Amino acid sequence: MMKIRLGLFLLYTTIGVSVAQTQVQAQTQEQTQAQTKASSNTASSAPGSIPMAKRISTAASGAKLTSDAAASVKNTDTQLPDADDIQRSDASEVRAASDAAVAALADGELRAVPLYEEYELLEWINSNRHLQQVRDKDDCQLVQDIEARAEVLRLPAYQFLWGDMLAWGVCVPQQSRRGLTMLWKAAEQGLPAALEQLGRYYYDGTLVQKNRERAEPLMQEAASLGFEKAQFTWARWLLSGSGSPLDYPQAYLWLKEMILDNQKQHQEAQRLSTALAARMPAHKVKELNHRLMF
Repeated sequence: MMKIRLGLFLLYTTIGVSVAQTQVQAQTQEQTQAQTKASSNTASSAPGSIPMAKRISTAASGAKLTSDAAASVKNTDTQLPDADDIQRSDASEVRAASDAAVAALADGELRAVPLYEEYELLEWINSNRHLQQVRDKDDCQLVQDIEARAEVLRLPAYQFLWGDMLAWGVCVPQQSRRGLTMLWKAAEQGLPAALEQLGRYYYDGTLVQKNRERAEPLMQEAASLGFEKAQFTWARWLLSGSGSPLDYPQAYLWLKEMILDNQKQHQEAQRLSTALAARMPAHKVKELNHRLMF
């Protein structure tokens, strides 16, 4: 009997110890979970630690709030200007200017808008009306544009125009040295009018010291480029002693091949060609006449 009681005591003691251990483990696990949850809440409250799902939800609600706010603003008396309130004419002008700029960039370069058409300016230069155009008709309002096209863009016709303006003080203070320098730049680019004018200046001593040895090649070069004004002048110079007899045949051909609708010029070309023919052998003149293209 005593043994039975002792066995039951030991059994109850063992069960009690096991239950106590189980309770301790359960309490320890609960404390650990509580600490983990507390640290998680602390971390989630820190900036930048919002979970992605919560961020998306917040952003969505924010977007809705922004939309609602915009709707409330639109319903107030003071409304933001609508696109339809913009004048269509202004919008079309801006669009046209933008399209033009894009097209220019697409071409790879921005081209300067011509102040004068090239053929117009050359026509005025050849008829000695270029200075009159700038001073009398345009009232000296385009000086800066002309200077830019001569100095920056280096266009020969504008270099000639700008050089003449400086040389004679037309619309600008007279700077003859600078003007002649600009004329030389145009001549170096092969502008016949510049070669012809510089030739006359050196031949007559206009603005520069008279130097016919320098004048003759300039005038002959302008004539060889088909500049009729220079061809007339070169023939007159030959008849007055410039050049050499070797220059007569070419000057004769230039005069005979001219196509002129001006009767006065036609008569002058006939007079000069006849005078040159008189200085050449008859067989040479006959040979030249067979070479005429017109």
